[in-house]
Amino acid sequence: MRPAQLLTILDREFTSTLEGHHTPVMLWGPPGVGKSDMIRQTAERHEVPMIDIRLSQMEPSDLRGIPFRSGEHVEWATPAILPDAARHGERGILFLDEITSAPPSVSAAAYQLILDRRLGEYQVPRGWAIFAAGNRQGDRGVTYTMPAPLANRFSHFDVEPHLDDWVAWAYAHGIDERVIAFLRFRPELLFDFDPAHNPMAFPSPRSWEFAHRSLQKFSGHPELLQGALQACVGPAAGIELTAFVNSLDKMPDLDDIVAGKRVPVPEEIDLQYAVAAALVGRAIRAANQPEASEIIGHILDYAGAFPQREMGVMLVSDLHRAIGEQLFAIPQFATWANAIADVMLYE
Repeated sequence: MRPAQLLTILDREFTSTLEGHHTPVMLWGPPGVGKSDMIRQTAERHEVPMIDIRLSQMEPSDLRGIPFRSGEHVEWATPAILPDAARHGERGILFLDEITSAPPSVSAAAYQLILDRRLGEYQVPRGWAIFAAGNRQGDRGVTYTMPAPLANRFSHFDVEPHLDDWVAWAYAHGIDERVIAFLRFRPELLFDFDPAHNPMAFPSPRSWEFAHRSLQKFSGHPELLQGALQACVGPAAGIELTAFVNSLDKMPDLDDIVAGKRVPVPEEIDLQYAVAAALVGRAIRAANQPEASEIIGHILDYAGAFPQREMGVMLVSDLHRAIGEQLFAIPQFATWANAIADVMLYE
């Protein structure tokens, strides 16, 4: 399932805790596809704490607690890491990360916590959702087969990388527009992992964020840039991204485009992707400025100038995901929409 859909599911599962309909959710997927980040985003959107428990690093007693004598009986000291309404708040997310990397003795200790929301005398506060994530056995990670009793305590979803969803996330988080443009040009490289070869560095949504960081650090050191990018996304993708970045000196003047001057669309397809990504970035930065309507209007005019109308559609689609319904109020939007009315888009 694509990330945008899973974010909706996680949101609904969180809000359903108070209604009594919450089901613990297990996200499956290879490394680097954003499983943990989606759960963090859910906590941030609802402004609630998230307790991240790495079961792979725990012993059974870390969950169950330590016994101590109380009179003629033995009681259990509840671990401080578990959610407590007085200390952590009435609502939040308990995230059991790397659950498939936990040894069976630890996962067995989690059975009652996940299904019954309790461990002995301890009970998970009513407003807390329980989410988990882990790699599949074929992903070359340290994994154990999930026991059937544990698996039956979750609803299960596979995370599938999706370029449009990643692009929307990337614009919202200030990812370098050169990386976004490159992946629009080479979409198959968003995620390229072959567990049979067990690569050290490979393209994934996570490693493209690392590539963004390398561009910020090493763009002024051209002799180091290619090696730094290869260290993030692998040898082949690193070479391609470096060549793409080096070709951008042929880009048209973006200031002229947003000023409404007549600027030819470059003939090279890779440069067209680069211009489109850069213009979306310009629109995002201008969205709250007094001249926003004028700047976005000029970008819409330029979107209509692409010889391949699908390229303009891609630009405007990304623009809509980035700035929302503000786009529809721009006078040039109706003109552009009428011009491409016969180009149908399907999600």
